[in-house]
Amino acid sequence: MRSSGSGRNDRNDRGAGNQRDDKQGQRPRRPRPEERRYDVGGAPGEGSGGAPRKGRGDAARGGAKGGPRPAQSPPKRGPRSTPARPRELDATIEQRNRDRYAQRPEVKTPKTFPGAEQEGERLQKILARAGMGSRRACEELIEQARVEVNGEIVLEQGMRVDPDHDEIKVDGLTVATQSHLFFALNKPAGVVSTMEDPDGRQCLGHYVNNRETRLFHVGRLDTETEGIILLTNHGELAHRLTHPRYGVKKTYLAAIQGPLPRDLGKRLKDGIELEDGYARADHFRVVENTGKNYLVEVTLHEGRKHIVRRMLSEAGFPVDRLVRTGFGPIPLGDQKSGWLRRLTNTEVGMLMQEVDL
Repeated sequence: MRSSGSGRNDRNDRGAGNQRDDKQGQRPRRPRPEERRYDVGGAPGEGSGGAPRKGRGDAARGGAKGGPRPAQSPPKRGPRSTPARPRELDATIEQRNRDRYAQRPEVKTPKTFPGAEQEGERLQKILARAGMGSRRACEELIEQARVEVNGEIVLEQGMRVDPDHDEIKVDGLTVATQSHLFFALNKPAGVVSTMEDPDGRQCLGHYVNNRETRLFHVGRLDTETEGIILLTNHGELAHRLTHPRYGVKKTYLAAIQGPLPRDLGKRLKDGIELEDGYARADHFRVVENTGKNYLVEVTLHEGRKHIVRRMLSEAGFPVDRLVRTGFGPIPLGDQKSGWLRRLTNTEVGMLMQEVDL
């Protein structure tokens, strides 16, 4: 026997069911995720119900919402249409092409820029490269008629010259336009006057070992003698500076012990007889005197070995210290011991003028 309460519950359940059926009749129920169907097995272009599907194509199926893409079989490779060429044939063709292009005549295109028919370089450019100043300053030198080429004064701008063959002068001094180097070294005492020494002694090469161009010394200085010595790669200039014919003068300061007779200078100028002949000084003077210590200056144009030491020693005054303070027109000045400096273009021109270059 069912109670009245259970009857009321049945009626309520039937009423709620009728209400749900009414609601379902009004709008379709959305399927749950686990109830959804995906068209991964249907024909192309059909949905879950077999109807044509609009929107994304076949390539999109199997994407984020679909299953795995259908496997595609790799294309089948058929037999090669043409057989491979032998390596000997390739080598023959390559050699034939190489010979064909190697025998082609060289085509020289004509120069079309202004002044192409003229050879050489512009004069102001050469002067600027030689250290005479900027191009504008070199043009002013030409305007002032201070530049001459092969003995003739140049008055026009832009003249082309050959620096390897033409002689260029500024204010009468030759301009070193080629790749020549000129240095002055204040040689310390104890340094051998050679670029290399087989005994491993300190030599001139230790002061110029970072130069790409080979340099050589102009003349020599005794090992214990200090002072200026020139280094260059200009062979003709070095030869003339040391040749007795040109008589390039060298100046020395010598420290000796006195007292000195008044006629010492006259004796040196008249000539001191040595074992290899007479030696004469061109100039002599006392620079400093402190008690018995004398500092004298001797100038001569000879270049025999130990010439100054031998002359003063023969006169009765052995040399305690000797410094060469000048080589031709190039003074030592305040250059420190062991320092190497590059000669200016004016100094190079004075040296060339000294030996008629």
